[in-house]
Amino acid sequence: MTNSLCVGKRGEDEATQFLLANGYVVLDRNWRWKRFEIDIIARKDNTLVFVEVKLRKDEKFGYPEEFVSDAQQERIAEAAEEYCDRTEWKGELRFDIISILENKFPDHLEHFEGAF
Repeated sequence: MTNSLCVGKRGEDEATQFLLANGYVVLDRNWRWKRFEIDIIARKDNTLVFVEVKLRKDEKFGYPEEFVSDAQQERIAEAAEEYCDRTEWKGELRFDIISILENKFPDHLEHFEGAF
């Protein structure tokens, strides 16, 4: 596994633990459809939550949550639609970002609910 994949997996592990500790049920991780991927799919109450995880060493070039482009948001939404079709989900949907900065101890994690 390359270093960037290890870092990404570590960020997703940290985000998953955060969600579980805050009452979410994690349904899937790294769910793929075509060339699209959703980092974490979770449920809380009657809301299905699609989570994009962004981890950066520091904020030198901007905060992690700023690196979710409009194109990436569109791809996530398209994949989410397919997931909902396959699972016949009828409840609410939400798109979140979990931002992690490594230069803080412990890592600084922010959860942006309804980010896009």
